[in-house]
Amino acid sequence: MVGGTEPSLPEQSEEAHIQRRGIPPLVWLLEWVTIIAAALLLAFGVRAFVLQTYFIPTGSMEPTLHIGDRILVFKLAYLFSSPERGDVVVFKAPASEAVDCGDAYVPDLVKRIVGLPGETISSVRNVIFIDHKPLAQPWAHYQPLDVQPITPQTIPANHYFMIGDNQPNSCDSRYWGTIPRSSIIGEAVFKIWPLSQFGPI
Repeated sequence: MVGGTEPSLPEQSEEAHIQRRGIPPLVWLLEWVTIIAAALLLAFGVRAFVLQTYFIPTGSMEPTLHIGDRILVFKLAYLFSSPERGDVVVFKAPASEAVDCGDAYVPDLVKRIVGLPGETISSVRNVIFIDHKPLAQPWAHYQPLDVQPITPQTIPANHYFMIGDNQPNSCDSRYWGTIPRSSIIGEAVFKIWPLSQFGPI
């Protein structure tokens, strides 16, 4: 038998004997209200300043966008750069849009930029001219522009000439003029519905 003293057991602290109390219902409720409020503020901030979805109600952008499509618009696309020819953008509709085209007024429109500030734009039959040179249009579009030709004009500073890809069935800058940059909401970057066509625009 090996002699020696028995090891002493560590003393239990008083806290070990105190039963932990549950979180009071009011504190629990306040925590969840804070979490939900933060989530809503974040969602609102993203929608208001970064990304927003839009529904396509007409066929003016066919074959690129069809009735019922849903698109994702990047609102910061032009924060550090300028809109470019060929970009599909969402912008605030001009006040005369409904009058010029006889349609019900909608607050936002989606079209493609074909003319940039300072350029001279016109069309003859189905050909668009930029500074008197034929414009190449690598994007898919319909060509019968002669239904409503482009009146020869010089695009003002900080303005853009918009046309729908479905040119014979689009109410655009040929009717109500150019759009100031300040009216551009953002660039349409993705088609998110239908899922079978999900991808960049």
